[in-house]
Amino acid sequence: MASTVGVIFSSINEENVPELTKVRSIGSVPYGGRYRLVDFALSNMVNSGITTVGMITKNNYQSLMDHLGSGKYWDLARKEGGLILLPPYIDDSEMLYKNRLEALKGASSFLKKAKEDFVVLADSDAVYKLDYSKIIDFHIKKNADITLVYHEHLVDKSHYYMTFDTNDDGRITGIEINPATSGFKKNYINVMIARTSFLVNLIQNATQHGYTSFGRDILSPGVKSLNLYGYKFDGYYSSISSLSSYFQANMDLLNKEVRSEIFGERDIYTKVNDSSPAKFASTAKVRNSLISDGCLIEGTVENCILFRGVKIGKGSVVKNCILMTDNIIGENCNLAYVVSDKDSVIRDNRLLAGCEQKPYFINKSSLI
Repeated sequence: MASTVGVIFSSINEENVPELTKVRSIGSVPYGGRYRLVDFALSNMVNSGITTVGMITKNNYQSLMDHLGSGKYWDLARKEGGLILLPPYIDDSEMLYKNRLEALKGASSFLKKAKEDFVVLADSDAVYKLDYSKIIDFHIKKNADITLVYHEHLVDKSHYYMTFDTNDDGRITGIEINPATSGFKKNYINVMIARTSFLVNLIQNATQHGYTSFGRDILSPGVKSLNLYGYKFDGYYSSISSLSSYFQANMDLLNKEVRSEIFGERDIYTKVNDSSPAKFASTAKVRNSLISDGCLIEGTVENCILFRGVKIGKGSVVKNCILMTDNIIGENCNLAYVVSDKDSVIRDNRLLAGCEQKPYFINKSSLI
C-alpha cells in the first residue's frame, strides 16, 4: 500500500451516548465481552499496513489511555511512528476543540511532520472491518482529492449524519446533511482518505476563512470545486449513535454470521488481560450467550453478553442483557434487556427490565 498515516477521533459524537460516555471517551466504550470500540478503527489501520497512528483525545480519556498503553497489543510500540497520542487543544491557547475541524486544526503539526503521502481519518464509534488499502488504491485510481466511505442503510434522523449521491463513476454529485426525507441512503461512515499535503492545506484554508464545520463548510460546497469520490462498503456496519444501537450492536454478535465476518480472517486486536476461565456451576443454564473469562455462572443466562468477572447468583434469570466487567448479580434476580456498566452490584431478589428499543441502563459502580 502507498505510505499512509492514520488519524483516529476517539471522542467525536460522545453526546449521542451520554449514558456510556459519562466516565469515558466513546472510543473506550466496552463492546462484545472484551473489546473497546476504538479497537476496530485501530485494528483496521494496522491490518492495512498503517504503522503510524495519531489518536486525538479529549475529555475522560483515562480509560482510553489505560486500554491503549504503549500500543504494543496492536504492534504500534515503535521507535519511529507507532501510536501517538494527540492533545485535545485547537492551538497554543490550550482551548479544547469543539468539533471535527477544530480537532484537525490541533492535529496539524502532527500531519505536517508526517512523511506519509496519504492520510486515513476514522471515528471510533462504529463496529466494522475494512481494508483501508483498497480505498487508497481506489483513491489513487480516481485521482480524487477526497474519498469518503459510505454504507447503504436506513437513516436515523435523530442524530447528525451525512448522505450523498454518486454517479456511475463513483464521483459525489450531491451531499445532504440531516436530510428531511428518510429512507435507504448512502450514509457517510466517517472514514475519509486524502493526500496528507492536501488535507493540511485544506485545514489552513478553512482556518483563514473562519469555517466551523468540516461537513457544511468544506465537503458540501466542495462537490463543485473538488474531486470528491464515494467508496461503497458492503460489509457489516453498526454505528453506536444511541443506547439502543449499542445494545443491538452487541446482540448482533450472537449471530454466527456476524461474528464470522467481524472476527474472521484478519484479527481485531485488543488489550490482553490474563484471567481464569469462566466457571459454570451445576445449577447453571446458558443458552446463546457470549461468556468472558473469569465469570461465575450459577443461574440462568440467555441471549446475553457477559464481560470479564461477571457473577450470576443461584436462581437468577438473566435474559437479553449486557453486563460489563465485574458486575455481580445476586440470587433470585430477574433481569431482562438490561445494560449494566462496570463494577455494579444487583442485590438478591431484584426485578429489572427494559425493552429492545430502550434498555434499562445501570450506571458504573451502582448498588441496586
